[in-house]
Amino acid sequence: MLRLLAEPALAAFSKRYDYDVSYMRAMLAASPKAFLRLYDITKAATHREAAPKAAYYAAKLVGALFEDCGPCTQLVINMAQEAGVDAAQIEAVLRRDVSAMSPETALGFDFAEAIAHRLPDEDDQRKAVRARWGEKGLIDLTFALQVGRLFPMLKAGLGYAKECRQAHVGARPVAVVRRSA
Repeated sequence: MLRLLAEPALAAFSKRYDYDVSYMRAMLAASPKAFLRLYDITKAATHREAAPKAAYYAAKLVGALFEDCGPCTQLVINMAQEAGVDAAQIEAVLRRDVSAMSPETALGFDFAEAIAHRLPDEDDQRKAVRARWGEKGLIDLTFALQVGRLFPMLKAGLGYAKECRQAHVGARPVAVVRRSA
């Protein structure tokens, strides 16, 4: 019964976002219980109450970029575009060009970078987010960052993270700049 309900939803998601859901299908076949847990996590992946879209998607992109080589990052790009995030802001995050980011995007980006990389200024970034969007905004960005990291790691753990691909914002390729150690 679960497969009958889940399969059309997976097919629609795959088509809508041009995203390979093979690892989700494999999970559904092997462990429907695990698949249901994944479904619960996907609800957390969309949680946003106070942080603006640009900051939220900046944090989500940082999470995907931290763990991914393309497909999950592209999924977040596509979702950000669908949500109406300005293409220039998405590109600025991918290029790590803080000077081209709006203040909202930069705060989401800087917070996510500080937390993901456990930088010395993580407390300052956390305070800045709280000052701007309160505790709810902090929760929003933390969910975006952490859940953005989960899907690439799940794919890798299950052996489905084999593809690297060029990021595109719309039809335009964007060279992703990785953080140097």
